[in-house]
Parts: sequence; structure tokens; C-alpha cells
Amino acid sequence: MSSPASKGDREKVVSKLPAHLRQELKIRAAQHGTDIQSAVDSGITAWRGLGSNLSTIDTAGAESFATFLPEAQWSGFRADCKNRGVSIIQGLAQSVQLWLDSTPAPTVKRPDTVRRIIVCNQKGGVGKTAITAGAGEALAESEQALVPVRVSKHFAALLNEDQADAPALEDLPGLGQRVLLIDFDPQGHLTKQLGHEPIVMGTDSLTNHMAGDAKGKLSDLIVTIDDDRFGDRLHLLPACTDAFLLDVRLSSARAREAALERALAPVEADYDVILIDCPPSLGLSMDAAVYYGRRRPDEIPGNSGALIVVQAEDSSADAYELLTSQIEDMRSDLGLDVDYLGIVVNHYDARRGYIATSSLQSWMDIRDPRVVGVVGDLKEQKEAVRTKRPLLAYAPRCEQSVAIRALAREISK
Repeated sequence: MSSPASKGDREKVVSKLPAHLRQELKIRAAQHGTDIQSAVDSGITAWRGLGSNLSTIDTAGAESFATFLPEAQWSGFRADCKNRGVSIIQGLAQSVQLWLDSTPAPTVKRPDTVRRIIVCNQKGGVGKTAITAGAGEALAESEQALVPVRVSKHFAALLNEDQADAPALEDLPGLGQRVLLIDFDPQGHLTKQLGHEPIVMGTDSLTNHMAGDAKGKLSDLIVTIDDDRFGDRLHLLPACTDAFLLDVRLSSARAREAALERALAPVEADYDVILIDCPPSLGLSMDAAVYYGRRRPDEIPGNSGALIVVQAEDSSADAYELLTSQIEDMRSDLGLDVDYLGIVVNHYDARRGYIATSSLQSWMDIRDPRVVGVVGDLKEQKEAVRTKRPLLAYAPRCEQSVAIRALAREISK
């Protein structure tokens, strides 16, 4: 049936479509950045131009489906269905399947150089671990599924309690990246939050590989984060308590700034993105992390670099100054190009009043590096940690998950 209700010069039409075709249509249209009505229009146009019918599609259990088509398209389509001896539902299903077959899913864009993101701040307790895990999860979500994202280039709406100013949610395909999370903090919070145990001291570890005392392949230490939404794309290099000794062991290592890069070089080709959960330290291990995140020859600016996690309060500003001073010293002393990927304001809660809102405004005023994410202080993250599950698997539609997906897209541009 059709309705005079219009969208521009289109008329609203209502029919039925099998649920699996409707879902595939929704995902494929989003993957190509087009709208469903244009996809259906293209499919019907192609179907009407065929010289013969297509194979019959099982339409049992078809559910109500509505879209907008150009004026007269629907009446012409109905007439063609009658002439070909097929039902309108069958003709529509064939048209959608024809568009899907002629418009394959785009391949996931892989970086020319593995992206190396060091998530850092000298201050502990700001939530570096949660941001590392969440960003990795968001990058690894399946490109064959739609996930809710709140996309916005600006965060000014967060300073206004009127939620009417907040950007709307949008369902977008997952990013489908192959991701390695590295727990570079001897406290091992990232490892434990994701349901794994730290590597037993006295066995092989990242520390041993960095110090030149490897006992096996680094790849043998890597574990998979099991969840259907990540497929086999999200991996973890667990922490080992021997990381407390890393700075001491690096003090006598050759070219110690490059120790992390030497250790990770054998596994880089397996991943699109490597995220490192850095310790709250300004020691030699942090030097190695900064060196690893530097821009390599022929690497495009912003592909790799430092993602700084802060809170909307004053002590984060002091720690930020210490960290950026260390990065700037390495830039000048070693002639490195180290890009700032941005600032993430974590644990934000406007209900805390002037301290929170004025601090957020101060972070946004910096502009270089700019704020690329604001993540609320909500219960779901704490619940996910308690259950030792990835946040985006535990509560995929919560506000924190939505914000972290927006962050992942901001740093992937």
C-alpha cells in the first residue's frame, strides 16, 4: 500500500520483508553511507529492468516494512509484479536481494603502518585502563553489525544540562579493526578487568623481551578476548608483576628507548592498532612507550601518538603538565615527532557543579591537543569491571559505550 505522506517528492509505501533481509539492508546501507529508501529504490529499478524473474526467496515470517519511494515507482512496481506472476512481498524481497548482491560490503580500511596509541597520564586513578579497553573494544567491533554512536565534533553540549542540545544517536557499522591491547602497568588492572590473570613471575613476559632475556615468542603470551561482537579481532598481552623491575632492567639495556619497539616488532603485522595502557610513571618505561608511539618515517601525522586521559578537576592538570614536559623533552633530545592524538576527559559528571564544568571548559580551551572524548562517570563501567567483562559487551548501549565509540572514531580519522 502507499500513502500520500511524503518525504520530499517521495511517497510512503508499506509492505513486508523478511527480517534477515531488512537487517542486511540496514547494515549494508549504513556501510555505504546511503539511506535505506535510496537502496530500495535502486533495487526495485534494477529488478524492473530484468528480463526474467530471480530465484524465489523464502518470505515466511515477513514483517511489516515501510520506506519512501519516488512518486509512481510503487504503482509501476506493483504492476510489474502482477505481470510476472509474483507477489508484491516476493518482488520486494528479490529487489532488496538484488541490491545487496550488486552492492557488496566494503572492505575494512587497514592502515599502511600499524597504529600505535599510548594511553597515558602520570596521575593514577583517571581511568586510563577503562579508556584503553573501551577504545580497543570499539575499534574491534564487527563491521557487519550496527552499533549506537553519538557522533559530534564538539562537546559544548555537555556543559549545558539541557539534553535537547546533545547530538542524536546514530547506528553505524563497527570499525572491524584487528586490535592488540597491551597491559604495560605492573598493577595489571587491564588484564584483570578483561577476565584474565597476570603472567606468573619467573616465566616469559614483555619485560623479559624488552630486557633482551626472552624465553620464547612474544605471540605465545597473547590471549584472545572472547566475545562474538569482537570475533577474533581483540587480543590482550597480559601484565606480569615483573614489570615493577622494568625500569631497573632497562637502565642497562642498549638503546633502551627502543626496547618496547624491539619487543613488539614481531607481532605488529598481525594488527591494525596497538593500544598501550601505560603506568602512572615518568620513568624509563614511559620513555620507551613514548618512543614507540612516535611518528615513523613515511607515517602520516596522527596515525600514532599519545592519547592523554584526564579528569575534570585540578590535579589532572598538574599531572598533564608533567607528562607533556616529558614528551617535549624526548621530542627535543631525540629529535622525535610525537603526535598528540587528543585529550579524553573521563569520569565526567556535570552534577558535581562548577569544579567539573569549569575544568571541562579549561580542557576544551587548550585546543592543541584538543578534547576528543568526554566519558561519563556511570555505574556500567564499574559493573563491567566487577563481572570481568568488556564494557561494550556487558552494556553495549549504555552512555559510556556510546561515548567511547565516538572517541574511537575521533582518533581514527
